[in-house]
Amino acid sequence: MSKKDKALIWPYAIAASILLVFGFCVATIIISFERPVEPSDLYMRGYHDADANINDIIAKKITFDKHYTIAYLGKQLDRNHTVLQYKISTVDGTPVNNAAMHVVVTRPHNHKHDQNVSVSSVDNGIYTFQAITLPEPGRWDIMAHVKVGELERYYNLKADTRYESTFEY
Repeated sequence: MSKKDKALIWPYAIAASILLVFGFCVATIIISFERPVEPSDLYMRGYHDADANINDIIAKKITFDKHYTIAYLGKQLDRNHTVLQYKISTVDGTPVNNAAMHVVVTRPHNHKHDQNVSVSSVDNGIYTFQAITLPEPGRWDIMAHVKVGELERYYNLKADTRYESTFEY
C-alpha cells in the first residue's frame, strides 16, 4: 500500500462514521414514533396538568381526609369476574351515600384496555360497581375520583390478578 492510499483511508473512515451516526439518529427517531410513551395518569389526568396542579390536589386530599374515610372492600382482582366495592364514611363513622365516584380500571402506562366502571348500587355507604372482565392477566391500576360536595380525593390502588394483595399509591 502506497503512502497516498494510506492518506485516503482517513477521509473515507470519517465520512463513514458520520453516515453511521446519522443512520443511528434516524433509526432512533423512527423507533420512538412506533412505540410512543404514554403519559402518566396517576391523578386521572395528563402528567402536565397533574404537575401544574399538584399542590391543589394534595391540599384537597388532606381536607377530604379530615372529614371522610374511604376504603376499598373488593376482594382479589379476578380476571373473569371482578366486583369493585368502596366504603365511604365520615370520620366519626356515619355512612356517606351521596358521593360522586368515577372509577377506571387500567393497565399501568397503557390505555388500550381502560374500563370505566359505573356504580350499580349504594347501600349504607358501600358503593358497589358493575362486574368487569379483564382482558389480560397481570397488574392493573384501579383509579377512583371521589367527590362529596366540594371536597374531592383521588384513591388509587395497584392490584394484580395473580396475587391477593392490593395497595394504595
